[in-house]
Amino acid sequence: MRCKNLMSMSARFKSLALAASLVLAVPLLGKAQAGNIYEATLAETNQKTDEVSTEQMRRLLADRSAVIVDARPRLEYVAGHIPGAENLDVPPPATVATLERLVSGDKSKLLVLYCNGPFCLQSRRLGEQLVAAGFKNVRRYQLGIPIWRALGGPTEVELEGIVRIFNVDRTAVFFDARSPQEFALGSLPGAHNVPAEPLASEALEKALPRDDFNRRIVLFGRDAAQARALADVLSKRPWHNVTYFSGNFEALRAAIK
Repeated sequence: MRCKNLMSMSARFKSLALAASLVLAVPLLGKAQAGNIYEATLAETNQKTDEVSTEQMRRLLADRSAVIVDARPRLEYVAGHIPGAENLDVPPPATVATLERLVSGDKSKLLVLYCNGPFCLQSRRLGEQLVAAGFKNVRRYQLGIPIWRALGGPTEVELEGIVRIFNVDRTAVFFDARSPQEFALGSLPGAHNVPAEPLASEALEKALPRDDFNRRIVLFGRDAAQARALADVLSKRPWHNVTYFSGNFEALRAAIK
């Protein structure tokens, strides 16, 4: 058991080391001004919009004081996004008008944009477009979804995304967080039962893939809250390609037959 724990700690350190190298070591990213990796930003030059750190992003999500916008294409968004993030899913010429409607015309509303990380410029380009259109409070989480995941941040998968993953990704591992009684009445083919209430740590340990800590893990439950509870447990484990379904099991079962 101690060996397994050491393996988990080692894998987590590797994930954090990867995130640290992206934020601190690559010359393009500049020098982080913060005291730890959760407070780091890219500190990009010639910015038209300020950046937020991972810790600031967590606080903004907790107090719901900002509109979080995923600047990636919809196909990427539905496969996994920061919880609560909006996706515009409109042609580029309609972007500004769509965001104006999203904030009910209040251009002073805090907007936080993100995309695919340090080398993805989608959020930066969108931020510059919004500033030019008169938005007064635009910031970016330029570390993006890869670093968010590496640092244990939860991600949601939409119904469209989980159906596609189920049909296409044969290596994905699915966890059903419902009770054993509910699981016995039917679940997704091949899913493992890891009840979230109470968490069955032994079942979780047996089902987690040990050959690849990058393996996609998809969580679902009776509802989003139950799946999120299991996601919060896995956020303290070295598996970081983890998403939870933001809908209910009945909708999922109807979509996957």
